[in-house]
Amino acid sequence: MTTETAQDRALLHLAQALRERGYHFITPTPLTHERVNARVENQLAKDLEGVFGWSRPFQHELLPPAIFSLMDQAGVLAPSDSRWRSRVRMSSLDGQLFVHSAHPTDAADAVFFGPDTYRFANAILAHLNNHKGQIGRAVDIGCGSGAGAILTALARPQAEVLAVDINPAALRMTRINAALAEADNLKAHHSDLLNDIDGQFDLILANPPYLVDPDERAYRHGGGPLGAGLSLAIFDSALARLAPCGTLLLYTGVAMKGNQDPFRREIEQRLEGHGLEWRYREVDPDVFGEELLDGAYTECDRIAAVVLEVTRSAG
Repeated sequence: MTTETAQDRALLHLAQALRERGYHFITPTPLTHERVNARVENQLAKDLEGVFGWSRPFQHELLPPAIFSLMDQAGVLAPSDSRWRSRVRMSSLDGQLFVHSAHPTDAADAVFFGPDTYRFANAILAHLNNHKGQIGRAVDIGCGSGAGAILTALARPQAEVLAVDINPAALRMTRINAALAEADNLKAHHSDLLNDIDGQFDLILANPPYLVDPDERAYRHGGGPLGAGLSLAIFDSALARLAPCGTLLLYTGVAMKGNQDPFRREIEQRLEGHGLEWRYREVDPDVFGEELLDGAYTECDRIAAVVLEVTRSAG
């Protein structure tokens, strides 16, 4: 995996430099991020985590000259009155560092990373630990920062791992993050679901957006009924491309209504008669509770994070 431009190489070197300095940051939800940054004592960054984790404005003198220079070369310095901000954040996950969009993620092509990423990663690692079978080919649909594809590539270095997305910014971040992790068996490709790549897969991963976003930002808007549209489209696309003994691992969110799970009901109907093994579980019963205040979710009870695993038989 190689980076493509001088700015990409500078951003890679910036991340490597932070890693060498022991940088570590766990990214919270946007609401927590906003609340912590609103505290008076957090108006300015005081350390590397404040700059590259909390996305706080900082004085030029705070950073070592080499770090500031790499930010400039990478094009990630944003002026903020008489100060500066970083256009990117860097988050820690399973011993790796991932570059993604700075807070707040307002841009239409923002590359998101947060608690959903950590839950998705836990689901992937649990699957790989429990299923020791051969994985020759894997794909992460809607790869975002590339976290899922990269963890898979590192855990299965003999596999061909593809990371696909329709967002060029996500593909750029994935390539940089793969180079940072030295995941040489990963390739990033532009693809609308699996429509632009060929063949079958032993493992298909997806952590799609699942909310109804009025601004329809790519990383957040799931479309369809209560945000489930993209998750269902990925499910349909993936089933046709599973190799024998192949597995779809889909992490998504479900808006529960009247104490019922409409996504599970829809999946059960689509799986009926296919003879596939499947497992469905809630991994967090209550996420993004602030969404229930208005908009599409005012009649919903909660939004739950769920993991669906569907496996094709050997025959």
